[in-house]
Amino acid sequence: MIVKTSTLFIIGIIPFLSLVHAEPSISVIMEQTTYNYCEKLFYTIEVSEVTGDLAIIHISDESGKGSSAIPIEITELQNPIPSLIPFEAEIFPLGKYFINIEYSGAKTTAEFELIESDSICIPELIKPIMANWLSGNISDGFLLDAFQKYVDTKLVNIPFEINENNVYDVEIPEWIKNIGYWWLEGAISDDDFSNAMNNLLERNIIGFPVMMEKGI
Repeated sequence: MIVKTSTLFIIGIIPFLSLVHAEPSISVIMEQTTYNYCEKLFYTIEVSEVTGDLAIIHISDESGKGSSAIPIEITELQNPIPSLIPFEAEIFPLGKYFINIEYSGAKTTAEFELIESDSICIPELIKPIMANWLSGNISDGFLLDAFQKYVDTKLVNIPFEINENNVYDVEIPEWIKNIGYWWLEGAISDDDFSNAMNNLLERNIIGFPVMMEKGI
């Protein structure tokens, strides 16, 4: 009788122990599976329980080249993960990408594809340059020089060459900084900002003092 009771007790506790030591499940919900340049990656990490561990993410392309480990704090059963940086042609080649996630012993993989498109956006490296210009740390000419070097002319077309001899002669009216602030804060899009800049350049509101005075 005692043996039978012990056996039943052991049989009853095995499922309980299995539950205690079971790994949490993890999955990825993709907002979309294909992206164009200038769009931002967005997905949601879904877990069965919050353990206090970090989720470790690696994003790699078809060649196996990948990002360094990206630690993400898991605080909810569903955790939205928005990218702050859009896809840029100079950084991300076209093709398939894989999102590999490990969390509390559980692993999962999701994939998406970056497809060819005509989308063009202002490179992220312009943002710190813009911030420095707004703070007065760099001159008007250095800001336009950066645009001329790094921004596609289909977006912003500067109709004059900036070089070491004239970089300090370029003038941008102070009130135009408002447009820079709006763009930097995301209040206006790349296209809106580019259209405004092109309009000001074409009207010689941005340029060299002589050109601005004569309207040429």
